[in-house]
Amino acid sequence: MPNLYRRNLPALAASMLAAAPIVSRAQGQAGNARVQAAVERFAALPSASCLVVADQPGKPWQVSHQPAAQLFVGSAIKTFILAQYLRDVEAGRLAENTQMAIDDSVRSLSSPVFLKLTGTTPAVAVLEAMIAHSDNTATDVAMGAVGTDRVRALIAQAGLKQTQVPNSTRRLFSYLAGAPEGVDAGWAGILRLAEAASTNSRPALNDRQTMASSAEDMVSWYRQALTGAFFQKPGTLVEFKRIQAMADALVLIVPPDTPAYGKGGSIDWQDFHCFCVAGQMIVGKVPVTFCFTINWTGPADGIGAMFQSYKTNVADVLREAAQAVG
Repeated sequence: MPNLYRRNLPALAASMLAAAPIVSRAQGQAGNARVQAAVERFAALPSASCLVVADQPGKPWQVSHQPAAQLFVGSAIKTFILAQYLRDVEAGRLAENTQMAIDDSVRSLSSPVFLKLTGTTPAVAVLEAMIAHSDNTATDVAMGAVGTDRVRALIAQAGLKQTQVPNSTRRLFSYLAGAPEGVDAGWAGILRLAEAASTNSRPALNDRQTMASSAEDMVSWYRQALTGAFFQKPGTLVEFKRIQAMADALVLIVPPDTPAYGKGGSIDWQDFHCFCVAGQMIVGKVPVTFCFTINWTGPADGIGAMFQSYKTNVADVLREAAQAVG
């Protein structure tokens, strides 16, 4: 799972992240008991939330644990930016072959593709970097092209009530590090803030600048978007799927040789951490849509072990779900 960013942020309040009791739900075939059991194992992880929906013809089913909980989901929200950009391409407002500037005016933390590059690149490369490598500079370039308000309007159109996106990743970093809301500290300023142990830091999950959603929202989004609900042309859906299939989190959790589309997200900032992955896999011809999120506080030396537990448990749920559908 790619990291969203690794810098300093104080923990969320303990009450916000307190582990909830396991409340899982399964509907449909009796054989889905194995899926439910796998979900209950996932639910033992800290502040866990998940939802799996199998749209099996004539016998749809779902299994969940705390699916309405709003948690920090990190880069999982980049799917909305991609979709809005492609909608603007449909409308003739933008193009995928437009050269986009990459320089310090847009550079952001955790940018494995564009961190040290300066120049221009086609917009399609920006979109691919945003999804395949979770590059935050690419994210801010794409968000700047479409406009944050229009991304939020798409989220509202999709009926998502628990989803929040920041104005940009750089404004998010600035706000979390203590800058006034709406202030972009600039590239040099972000580097200074990131290295400082600020006493003015804010929690990642807040009502101003954050990357938040619920499993219900993310599953609803992918069930709609991957049927073309927000696109006018079939080719746009094909391009949306092509780019979403590039997300590097998918190969870690989806059964081998299973087509899948989605996006992961994570954060490690002081002692607050998050892992999330949301999307859809196609088992035979059956869409199985999912979202798995955990938020927790703890020392950095526990991140690796937690990731292994997260990855193993998510993969187990999806493997059992694929077998139940098959």
